[in-house]
Amino acid sequence: MFLHVGNGKSIRKKDIVGIFDLDTATVSGITKSYITKAEKNGILTYPNSDLPRSFVLLSSDQQKETVILSRISTRGLVLRSDGGVISEESDSDESRD
Repeated sequence: MFLHVGNGKSIRKKDIVGIFDLDTATVSGITKSYITKAEKNGILTYPNSDLPRSFVLLSSDQQKETVILSRISTRGLVLRSDGGVISEESDSDESRD
């Protein structure tokens, strides 16, 4: 199965390591450093000029890890990934924002 992450880009769901909110994840210096290194190493892609809202970390047998920035919110990507189903636990996390 595939997940559309915006701007005509689709990724294999089995390669997804995690889907992260860019605003909350980059509060940590470790995550900021990781994103910066990913960009320098050429593994970060962003197929759009809009402000990104989330990032997806991918890893597969055929390719090294990849980071894709997306203008779609984390919640939107999770909804697409789960076929429109978000668990109660995910809903409670969203309501805290």
